[in-house]
Amino acid sequence: MPGEQVRVLVADGEPVYLTGLTYVLQMAGLDVVTTASQGDDLFRKVRAHHPDVVVVDADMAPSRDGTDPVGVVCQLRDAELDLAILILSRSADDQQVLEALGERPGGFGYLLKPKLGDLEDFVGSVRRVARGGTAIDPTVVSRLAGRGGSHDPLADLTTRELEVLALIADGRSNRWIADHLVVTLAAIERHITSIFAKLALATNGEDHRRVLAALRYCEHRRAGVRIPDSGMDSPGPRERQVNGNGGTPGRVARYSQVRAH
Repeated sequence: MPGEQVRVLVADGEPVYLTGLTYVLQMAGLDVVTTASQGDDLFRKVRAHHPDVVVVDADMAPSRDGTDPVGVVCQLRDAELDLAILILSRSADDQQVLEALGERPGGFGYLLKPKLGDLEDFVGSVRRVARGGTAIDPTVVSRLAGRGGSHDPLADLTTRELEVLALIADGRSNRWIADHLVVTLAAIERHITSIFAKLALATNGEDHRRVLAALRYCEHRRAGVRIPDSGMDSPGPRERQVNGNGGTPGRVARYSQVRAH
């Protein structure tokens, strides 16, 4: 975070990774406040040390009650609303990603361990997620966003629908979007229904479809496709908090910051 040190908790069941990740982050100037090697330690230490971001191994040993690391992550995100999470996994699991994303996709990362070759990129991802951004492996983004075929579905969206989609990707609620665009809530809901239909997103829950729509938008931004900006100049809640300007604790989803790793 600009102007202040990022507080990190590293949780990994493999001693080599735990030691290596801790060393890399410390050498990059981040403050590794503590480490954990299994689910019970993770939950307890997050509540005790209040890190900005948790870097957690998806394959770590479960808690004593049988909860796997991703389940612990979901509990932590519910309990610590301002906590950022970066999950490291040996293989991509789409359902695991959606489960961990939940309703607040900002401040979230999901990277594959076998592809952590560039340590500078990894450290940048930790910093970005801690700021409320996202860092999701591009192969996962492509699969979740359902990219395929030569036709670009975003080309079917109207200018207003693209604007609404950009705001969804920024983590804004329907009410916030309606107020920002000075239209009715019903009008925004109609636009969102149309966006979901044009992007051919399956009816698997409103929250998941919002995430998938944002990922589709992010995939095009990452690929360099020109998409109208959302037109927002003011920082989100998480950014206001980080910059020390007040505001309520929270996090804004910055899908446009997803990068290739």
